[in-house]
Amino acid sequence: MGEKPTIAISHLGCEKNRIDTEHMLGLLVNAGYGVDSNEELADYVIVNTCSFIEAARQESVKTLVELAEANKKIVITGCMAQHFQEQLLEELPEAVAVVGTGDYHKIVDVIERVEQGERVKEITAEPTYIADETTPRYRTTTEGVAYLRVAEGCDYRCAFCIIPHLRGNQRSRTIESIVAEAQQLANQGVKEIILISQITTNYGLDIYGKPKLAELLRALGKVDIPWIRMHYAYPTGLTADVIAAIQETPNCLPYLDLPLQHSHPEILRAMNRPWQGQINDGIMERIKTALPSAVLRTTFIVGFPGETQEHFQHLLEFTQRHKFDHVGVFTFSPEEETPAYSLPNQISAEVMAARRDQLMELQQPISLAKNQQEIGKIVDVLIEQENPESGELIGRSGRFSPEVDGQVYVKGEARLGTIVKVAIQNADAYDLYGQVVNSDRLSSQLLSTVV
Repeated sequence: MGEKPTIAISHLGCEKNRIDTEHMLGLLVNAGYGVDSNEELADYVIVNTCSFIEAARQESVKTLVELAEANKKIVITGCMAQHFQEQLLEELPEAVAVVGTGDYHKIVDVIERVEQGERVKEITAEPTYIADETTPRYRTTTEGVAYLRVAEGCDYRCAFCIIPHLRGNQRSRTIESIVAEAQQLANQGVKEIILISQITTNYGLDIYGKPKLAELLRALGKVDIPWIRMHYAYPTGLTADVIAAIQETPNCLPYLDLPLQHSHPEILRAMNRPWQGQINDGIMERIKTALPSAVLRTTFIVGFPGETQEHFQHLLEFTQRHKFDHVGVFTFSPEEETPAYSLPNQISAEVMAARRDQLMELQQPISLAKNQQEIGKIVDVLIEQENPESGELIGRSGRFSPEVDGQVYVKGEARLGTIVKVAIQNADAYDLYGQVVNSDRLSSQLLSTVV
């Protein structure tokens, strides 16, 4: 047998998809394949696609077409492969394989079969697989941070969302498995672990019979990792027990990413999220009272079919009232396999875009004021990048999650992948600016306040 082919991976989509990419890389490296970051030099390019909304599909298609035009042998994996397997094989003769969202762990076998001349279709119609701490993994994030998947899939059926159709029902990992992986990551020097799943507050429901997020957080509190951050916490799942666990677990960041989607009960009902409808204000107040230091992020969808000016006004007032630290706004994207696709009173693209802009504009001064409250504080910052020209460092404080929130621009010296004290001197609506504090200065400051 000759040299094994080299493989590049082109990654699109969310951080859940990123973990799949990292497992494919790990498995290929383990099996002796050369992994090349340069797509032009590689024999095969695996494209891990996204199919969540129209814009994501366009990006995935553009990548596939460019690679096909360059005569690359393409292996299509991820959500779009799950979604459009037949069409992709038909339209792209360059595609040598399609691999579903529950089949990425078979990637070595897929490549071997392709090498034998087979055109491979490896797609489980109802995905049930989830990787664990024994599955090889090759991290692609900055050295200080890693995503840790606690569950895959979702049991909810929100009217706008195609995820369950693409990734199957919820399946959780055991607490032991998650803690074991966290321990491995700690040993690799990771400083921040980000817990992800489709709906993290439902973690454990399928295997333990009830949500076990509080127990998971307490167990992770024993792992030597400075920061543990949670993504996608449904407000209804933030029970007194979960909030107590966040408070009691010193390395659990009080950062709550609440995917609310809307505030008006009628729209929430139409979205098939009725459980959320009546309780937004009360729950928001309860969270703020219980966790006064919490950083709150949310995402909203504007332009859902039937959203009136009055519904939208309700959302504007809700956003103004609750003063979230970070808000993401998406315009509704009609997905064919979802109930919302065929709802009456679809909203025009112009109205949707105008509503998005109006909501973003309303949020800007709120985000700015939140960031300005940091000026004068000394905060922990995880240093992630260095600008080779200016020597300026870029990192994040606990207020900011990677990719979606702002950053901290830091003057001074610090090693990449470490957490350092930074005095915040300035802020804009997105980012903070500061200076590394060295311990001598800190102790003299402390003395002057104590003496």
